[in-house]
Amino acid sequence: MGAIRPEVMRWARETAGLSLVDAAHRVGLKDARGESGAERLAKLEEGEEEPPRLLLAKMAKAYRRPLLVFYLSHPPKAGDRGQDFRTLPGQERYNPELDALIRDIKARQGLVRSILEDEETDPLQFVGSVTMDARPTELAARIAGAFKFSLAAFRAAKNSNAAFAYLRSQIEATGVFVLLLGNLGSHHTNIPLEVFRGFAVADPLAPMIVINDQDARAAWSFTAIHELAHLWLGNTGVSGSDGLARIEQYCNDVAGEMLLPANEVAGLQIPASLDSVAAAISEFAEERRVSRVMVAYKLFRLGKISKGIWTTLNVRFRDEWIASKQQQAEKNKSVKDGPNYYIVRRHRVGTALIELMRRAIDDGNITHTKAGTVLGVKPRNVEPLLSSGRIRGR
Repeated sequence: MGAIRPEVMRWARETAGLSLVDAAHRVGLKDARGESGAERLAKLEEGEEEPPRLLLAKMAKAYRRPLLVFYLSHPPKAGDRGQDFRTLPGQERYNPELDALIRDIKARQGLVRSILEDEETDPLQFVGSVTMDARPTELAARIAGAFKFSLAAFRAAKNSNAAFAYLRSQIEATGVFVLLLGNLGSHHTNIPLEVFRGFAVADPLAPMIVINDQDARAAWSFTAIHELAHLWLGNTGVSGSDGLARIEQYCNDVAGEMLLPANEVAGLQIPASLDSVAAAISEFAEERRVSRVMVAYKLFRLGKISKGIWTTLNVRFRDEWIASKQQQAEKNKSVKDGPNYYIVRRHRVGTALIELMRRAIDDGNITHTKAGTVLGVKPRNVEPLLSSGRIRGR
């Protein structure tokens, strides 16, 4: 192989969303000869020194890239996600964490697909089965029927977390994998909601839905059904916060109709003052286990509130949620024992993926190393993860 191009090394680090300090720590580049690990890495990226192969192997793992990438003659075009992954108007700016997450999900999905092929699993007929010629109400009814979704059971859940757990179990029971991932493994790599709320991989054998768990939990159910609509349409790609693009608006309308039929919202009385409107929406949303943002969106789509009021309410609800999240984070600091690592991991990857990996390992169809890739853990943590308690609605 040829010499390592410094610009390729720098590109690989930057597209992994890592600073020099973070990257040096990840690859184990320690302080030496009066220089920090970050300074030593900077020299390598300037071409002042040639990186040893062992260090390149560590970089490949830390940057989530194949080793061969470092031998390219020049960096690939930044942000090239392939034709499968679309971006939304106003969301075209490059985000290295999202690109790294997409690569990670593609790798996981490929392994899952190969296992299901070995098991001779039948493809799911609903993937790519409709077009946007179908009315949102029609597609909502078809999705609800296919997943045996009961709106009454959803609303009977004790809170929005339990409601999502019910919805997720119905979705996964038919062969769709639902993952909760909003970063690359640490809060330092959190991906903003403006970049993506969720994305779907519309594969008929191993379809996946990924929900950004940085979002409010009350919004997860809406995102899950929104991405289901993308699967029915056969669209693979990223969904951000711009709900006005035609396909995004269509999928929003499908999700809204499933969780909150238009006739219910039409009967909601809209008070005169903004504070009263916000209070009425909050009470209405809590009773139905949906997010306030979703209710406001439905009111806007039905013409019961103006676009200006809708936008103002979105900002208000978002600010209140951020403040609540910060308060919870401060409260958690005072708690000595956090949630169990394996329970958190199981919650993120979902019961369907856990059960598939257990079956594949028992049948000898996958190694612990590859199972770790699918589950997002180290090989030594696979067995403890698989044997830990089942997910509970939280």
